[in-house]
Amino acid sequence: MKNMGKLDQKPLFWLTTEESEVIFNKFKHLIQFDEPIPGFETRFPGKLEGILDSIKQTFQEEPLNSTVLDAAAAYFNQIIRGHPFQNGNKRLAVLFTHVFLLLHGIDFILSDKDVYNWAVSVAVFSKDLSSEQTKDICKLIIEKFTKEI
Repeated sequence: MKNMGKLDQKPLFWLTTEESEVIFNKFKHLIQFDEPIPGFETRFPGKLEGILDSIKQTFQEEPLNSTVLDAAAAYFNQIIRGHPFQNGNKRLAVLFTHVFLLLHGIDFILSDKDVYNWAVSVAVFSKDLSSEQTKDICKLIIEKFTKEI
């Protein structure tokens, strides 16, 4: 495996429900292009919390998603597959993953529309592929279409 720089580093932090709500409220207006997104408080109880907790899960004090790449792919994949929100899961997966990457010094080189189209593809593929398979696809896309900032 090639050295991927910041993508290969251990995450410095994890998204929390509180941070996700701040991100949601700050940027919601930018991602309502297809249809409105209901308020953060209308999400399905416990789903987002379970997703966020699973991504930062550890075994013997080591994170199971041990790199920024692993964690970013897990956020993207699990928010799409887990449907924690009544509407806008793909758009929120893009938003939360993008903020996570930016906070680790990494940015997408794809347009917002291309990242969203990738999210739509993950949602379609998730019907026929395992979560691990779609996470691996997410890792490939993130690795290929990001840059350090």
